[in-house]
Amino acid sequence: MAHRIFIVEDEKEIASVVEMYLNADGFETQVFHEGTNVTEAIKHSRPSVVLLDLMLPQKDGVTICKEVREFSDVPIIMTTAKVEEVDRLLGLEIGADDYVCKPYSVKELVARVKAVTRRLDNKVSQSSPEMVVNADNHTIQFRGQTISLTTVEFNLFHLLYTNPNRIYSRQQILDQVYSDYRVISDRTVDSHIRNLRKKLAELETPEEPVRSIYGAGYKYEPWY
Repeated sequence: MAHRIFIVEDEKEIASVVEMYLNADGFETQVFHEGTNVTEAIKHSRPSVVLLDLMLPQKDGVTICKEVREFSDVPIIMTTAKVEEVDRLLGLEIGADDYVCKPYSVKELVARVKAVTRRLDNKVSQSSPEMVVNADNHTIQFRGQTISLTTVEFNLFHLLYTNPNRIYSRQQILDQVYSDYRVISDRTVDSHIRNLRKKLAELETPEEPVRSIYGAGYKYEPWY
């Protein structure tokens, strides 16, 4: 069943282009050019994601977002031509999940929608999404599968796992994982990451949890 995406955008040309790109990627769409009926439509149709413009005729995006958050946690990505920091913070404080400033790349916007719907799919498909990490014997369990890690591999994984989405540089990893790194280079970190990923692949998780961030380092990215 395809995900339905609500596009709430008063600029018809922008709405048309976004709809075209989303449809091309297999999403169902419904477009609203003003805000009057959006809240009720979300309540009755239960879309997967709402792309919500901040400035709308009749009822603005802030009001709609506040109303929706009274009964639903549907992911809301707000779009706006306003770039002032106060507006950015306001958009997130009222319950928006993400914020995109115009002019934006439609491809990037679609990529964000796809990332959200992937997470939704994973939540539905997994009855027990979390890994069981055992510090006593340096093992990790997932869906009945178990892998054993070396002390360094486990300490490396544990650092990333307990700080999800935080990016650690190689130097930070050296400082926190290796007891004596004076004779160890950052290449050693890369080597241990490769070995760790090979073992994690045996667990057959929906997505690779240890991610490389080009030019920055590594992070653990939950899929649930």
